[in-house]
Amino acid sequence: MTDPLTLPVLPLRDTVVFPGVTVPIQAGRRSTLEAIQKATKGEEKLVFAVAQRDNVEEIAADRLYTIGTVARIGQIQRGRGFVQLMLRGERRGIALRIVETDGHLEALVRSAEEMLPVDPREAAFEGLQRELRQRAAELGQKAGFPEEVVTQVLSEANEPALLADLVASYLEIELSDRQALLETLAVDERLRRVLVHVQRQIGILDAQADIKSEVQRELGDRQREMVLREQLRAIQKELGDGADGEEVDELREKIEKLDLPEEARKEVDRELSRLGRMNRESMEYQVIRNYLETVAELPWNERSDDHLDLAEAARILAEDHYALTDVKDRVLEFLAVRQLRQASEERATAEKSDAPDAGSESGPAAAAGDGETAPVPGNEDDRTAKGPILLFAGPPGVGKTSIAKSIARAMGRKYARISLGGARDEADIRGHRRTYVGAMPGRIIQALKQVGSKNPVFLLDEVDKLGVSYQGDPASALLEVLDPAQNDSFTDHYLGIPFDLSEVLFIATANFLESIPEPLRDRMEMVEFTGYTEKEKLEIARRYLVPRQTRANALTEEQLEIGDEAISETITGYTREAGVRQLEREIGKLARKVARRIAAGDGDRYALGPADVGELLGRPRIHPEKAAGEPQVGVATGMFYTPVGGDILFVEASTMRGKGRLVLTGQLGEVMKESGQAAWSYARSRAGELGIDEAEFERDVHIHVPAGAVPKDGPSAGVTIATALVSALSDRPVRNELAMTGEITLTGRVLPIGGVKEKVLGAVRAGIRTIVLPRQNEADLEDLPGEVRETLEIHPVEDLSEVLELALTGSPREPRVEPVRPGAGDGSALSH
Repeated sequence: MTDPLTLPVLPLRDTVVFPGVTVPIQAGRRSTLEAIQKATKGEEKLVFAVAQRDNVEEIAADRLYTIGTVARIGQIQRGRGFVQLMLRGERRGIALRIVETDGHLEALVRSAEEMLPVDPREAAFEGLQRELRQRAAELGQKAGFPEEVVTQVLSEANEPALLADLVASYLEIELSDRQALLETLAVDERLRRVLVHVQRQIGILDAQADIKSEVQRELGDRQREMVLREQLRAIQKELGDGADGEEVDELREKIEKLDLPEEARKEVDRELSRLGRMNRESMEYQVIRNYLETVAELPWNERSDDHLDLAEAARILAEDHYALTDVKDRVLEFLAVRQLRQASEERATAEKSDAPDAGSESGPAAAAGDGETAPVPGNEDDRTAKGPILLFAGPPGVGKTSIAKSIARAMGRKYARISLGGARDEADIRGHRRTYVGAMPGRIIQALKQVGSKNPVFLLDEVDKLGVSYQGDPASALLEVLDPAQNDSFTDHYLGIPFDLSEVLFIATANFLESIPEPLRDRMEMVEFTGYTEKEKLEIARRYLVPRQTRANALTEEQLEIGDEAISETITGYTREAGVRQLEREIGKLARKVARRIAAGDGDRYALGPADVGELLGRPRIHPEKAAGEPQVGVATGMFYTPVGGDILFVEASTMRGKGRLVLTGQLGEVMKESGQAAWSYARSRAGELGIDEAEFERDVHIHVPAGAVPKDGPSAGVTIATALVSALSDRPVRNELAMTGEITLTGRVLPIGGVKEKVLGAVRAGIRTIVLPRQNEADLEDLPGEVRETLEIHPVEDLSEVLELALTGSPREPRVEPVRPGAGDGSALSH
């Protein structure tokens, strides 16, 4: 073997490889992997393993020690981005030069000769070896290694130099100390230094053992102190001086006043008995005490008296919210049922008090049997009467959450709200079991404890935003809460006893019904919230938003006046929503602009008009579609619905020379594309009736819906697509003041669709005055405000032929005659 050698450098962080010792190494740096790959290509697989001076990522020659170990690569296991290998030290080496080549470091290495004593049989040298061997064995045993393992390892080190290196590799010392041992070439000096480190390690282990013994002794003293304190407490209790007994008695007195079910009473009494026998310092004492305090604070028999005055309730609902007629009607219906039930119960109670005693033969009790009383009318209804579960579904900002507060105010009940948006843990609903550290009841029980009433109005906000995770599905936990047939015995995991939720009026809110699991949706009665019309928004802004934002921005009604035209300009030019949340923000922005001017001394009173809105809020950000200026061939006006309201869209169709292909663009969904295919098939099957030349179907047809960046889908654009297609094929213009909606079939039937109110209002905003709807949607027109219906010409239809008759103007064109291209025939015209 030649010397010196040129070897790949393997930089080591916090590691020193000693000769004769095998160590596992994990490498992941690119230059290190390159060095390993270079070494494995050689026959001997040698590398120069040298430690870094600093634990840094970057590798450079000046950051490496000079003396290292010539090592041989053994077994290699490759992973994703790293390798694990066994590295066995062969001999010490001195780097004469380290250079970078091919993405890794290479070193010119010369072997470092070890210096044995002049007389290896010298007594001092022999004694040094024996002492190190004995102290190393002692250290291994104190460190917890089996004696046979320590003996076997030391027996393999039959040379002094190997013994020193082997023991040094097992020592827990700093990197600098390891490197110093590697650089010590005199064997006797190396033995002496290793022995010093071994003695220090033994001293550290002895000190740890002493500390552990002292701690255990101190813990024993504390245990004795606890026993003595317990005895002292027993003596104090016997003498009447104990505070713990008073605390337990006070808690027992609170619980005895509660009207608990029998099952709950047994569980609570059992826990009270355990608490009285338990040491106050124990952790379980605090757990049981917190549990009993929670039980004592729950409203087991506390109720709010319902205000069942329908006229007063109607006044409160009208005062707090404008419009929302259907929702208010549903609440008043609920109150009416409660009022009738209460009157029935009062009559039944009066009849029972007026009835003869049970011992009288003429009383109704005699007919019921020996010793039995006749059932009281109304009791069965009372037992089966459950609180309704209402689901307020609609777009954001339409008043779902705020009307729940008005319902509580109208009924005279307490109000509790739980936001379920993003809740992903079943324990949020059912609570944690008491065995867990930091356990607490679920949100249902916590809210009932806070309001202190058994029959509050309970708002479950954003129920469609519930999540699912490995902690469980909170939507499934709500199934019991929102089931009137089960929630009279709802059991929270923390309580472990049933609690009656049947008197709670649950109201849930959601934006998208599709996100609510079907079993949960089936347990609730849906009350649909639709978007507000512009007139309704104007009235809401005048009554509520402007006064509220005026006060919020420290202004008075004399300092700020926003006219109806300014509000209308804000609605149309700066908001696009079904509710009024963004409108309130824009009104607040107007108020802040005015407040700044008044604070700066630029006037003391402002009356804002439409022109002032543009000056204060900047250029309009909303640009709704407007009706086309004139009839056009191949362009039909449709109506669509979004969660923020309705609007119109244009469907464009154009024909061109081709092979009879149908192309649909505009980021259309699968349902909308299928509507285009159905319209194409309808036109081909009715070409004669529609005045379409058969040759037109040999041309390509392109159907496009503008606003290509916005995804569109749904079947309601079917009649619009068919009208635009027939218009393009027959060369007949489509009326520009007419908008349509409806799904079509291959036979031309027009099927009903949803969102009629929003779609029609969107068309009215765009300047449309003639509407075509499916006949089955005719009843939905009742949802439109009366002043809107009076301005519209509405045509209910059942067949596409009726739509085309209303929408298309003019007569079909003559058959298309196109010239023959040169070389295509004998010069005569080809009719397509």
